[in-house]
Amino acid sequence: MTSAKPVNHKPLRKSAARLNAVQALYQMDLAGTPLSEILAQFESHWIGQEIEGDEIAAADLNLFRDIVGGVVREQRAIDPVLDAALVKGWPLKRIEAVLRAVLRAGAYELTERSDIPARVVVAEYVNVAAAFLDREETGMVNAVLDGLAREKRPAEFTG
Repeated sequence: MTSAKPVNHKPLRKSAARLNAVQALYQMDLAGTPLSEILAQFESHWIGQEIEGDEIAAADLNLFRDIVGGVVREQRAIDPVLDAALVKGWPLKRIEAVLRAVLRAGAYELTERSDIPARVVVAEYVNVAAAFLDREETGMVNAVLDGLAREKRPAEFTG
């Protein structure tokens, strides 16, 4: 009898980090919660905990902290890039808060985390968007982040 191969949970931990980061950014946007408080709150009460009978996957805490902190740190650079990518007349400030959080997190990873393939970033945030948003908004996330990825990382899309 052979033993089963160990399951690699690293991709799940990274996906959970992105999902939690979007939730944290959303809460910060709506409630104005400071960065240090939001990190402490999520790390102690939400990440890897059971909520209403559903066990929430453990997240890659380093990635979670990097995304949330990075979006806060780079927001002045990220927001104009997203405004330029959005349809005229719909600046980022007019977009629903969850959608705004997804786009900011994805834009942060595309511009600051070249160690993560652009296609992975886009796919991950489309999946995060699908957890919270309808199909039309999820399509918008795909279009905006894919366009940004092709602009910022053209070498990953040639050949």
